[in-house]
Amino acid sequence: MGSVTLSKILRRETREVVGDVLKMFGTPVAVFGPGGEPLMTTGSCSEMNRVPVALDGEILGWVCGDGCALPVAALIGLLARREQERRELGRETLERYKEIHLLYRMGERISQRLDLHGVAELVLDEALRSIPATGASVMLLSEDGSRLEIVAGFGDEQAGKTSLGPGRGIAGDILVTGRAEIVNHVPLDPRYQPGPGGGRALLCAPLKGKDRIFGVINVSNRQAVEYTASDLNLLGALAFQAASAIENAILHEKRIRQERIRGNLERYVPSQVVDLLLDAREDVSLASESRYIAVLFSDIRDFSTTCEYLDPRDVVAHLNTYFTAMVNEIFRNHGTVNKFVGDMIVALFGAPVPLESPEKAAIRTAVAMQQRLRTLDEPWIREHFHTGIGVSAGRVVVGNIGSPQHMDYTAIGDEVNVAARLQAEAKGGQILVSRSVHDAVRDAFSFRDMGPIRVKGRRRPVETYDVVY
Repeated sequence: MGSVTLSKILRRETREVVGDVLKMFGTPVAVFGPGGEPLMTTGSCSEMNRVPVALDGEILGWVCGDGCALPVAALIGLLARREQERRELGRETLERYKEIHLLYRMGERISQRLDLHGVAELVLDEALRSIPATGASVMLLSEDGSRLEIVAGFGDEQAGKTSLGPGRGIAGDILVTGRAEIVNHVPLDPRYQPGPGGGRALLCAPLKGKDRIFGVINVSNRQAVEYTASDLNLLGALAFQAASAIENAILHEKRIRQERIRGNLERYVPSQVVDLLLDAREDVSLASESRYIAVLFSDIRDFSTTCEYLDPRDVVAHLNTYFTAMVNEIFRNHGTVNKFVGDMIVALFGAPVPLESPEKAAIRTAVAMQQRLRTLDEPWIREHFHTGIGVSAGRVVVGNIGSPQHMDYTAIGDEVNVAARLQAEAKGGQILVSRSVHDAVRDAFSFRDMGPIRVKGRRRPVETYDVVY
């Protein structure tokens, strides 16, 4: 807005007021600029009695006159002070207007955006409209909290930065302190870490969420500009508005990702288990580990012969109806569908979420599956689908098992093989369990001792019990 000078102060209206005051003294007075140039005079006067007109230690000019120089200089100094205050008020008003206009424009543009990258680019666009810069970036803290990552960049800031993180570099320090800063001589700053951008002047403001600082906005210039407090205030106002919008965009993307994961997981595990997996509880793990679980195998007897003369589309339709009903029973008892192999179902109880009694949950499921099969709305399924079920329990290895190209969450161990062999021995409508299962829940269910059964793949017989339901 320009500095205060005597020539600007002594405008027509002010000149008339000063002139009237000078006439009151009745002696010649002269006003000179800082370089000695005459600005106002009422006659010839000696420069011996010369009084400076000063403002904040700066000499604006001089007043010469016999006896009245001092009060005239005081009057002009007062007018200079008032002019300075008027200009400061105007400057503050303009800065507030810029901030308000920026926030209003930003609010209008950002209200329709929910994608993180789009929001970040919009924030940079608004910053570059208001602040002279050759580069700008939005950096967010990584999910593990170890580094700052550029999610949107422009110009010098687009090429990336040296590895920055909490306490590393200027941006990393501001991430920790939470205070916006002007750095007009970046290479001389002890926190500076040289990178491909090479900016000389920098503005950096933190992005503050509800309970944490999660990123920063950088505006830089490779030219030797002098950023001001006004520029920093604008960036601070923008960061305040942007933080909420960016946080909402992050939450929106997380919600979409979780819903996609949920949709996939709910095909295999009940919704309660999905909630636990998404919440990442400490007792829920997909890594390979030894765990005590119960394993259930269920298979339709003589399925190939039964469906030999059906149209393949009818076979698929019947299987889908059957699987839907059976999976509902598994999920109702907190089991996990491990896999479908043809018409066979493999379910786990106690993984990935531990159960107080996996054996009890498995038998309760097996009984419910047999009973549900008898009440299905499809008469053909009720008449032709008869399942044999085998259940065993013990310590096995569970987790993501496979190759880098394809992995399955599954169980491996002797008890898995026992459950599969018991299922193969079970007749339609029968539930066979191992001794480990029987001994764990003998007081909760009725059993018939089937004696030791020799099963394929085992040298020792398996003590087997038939569940009475």
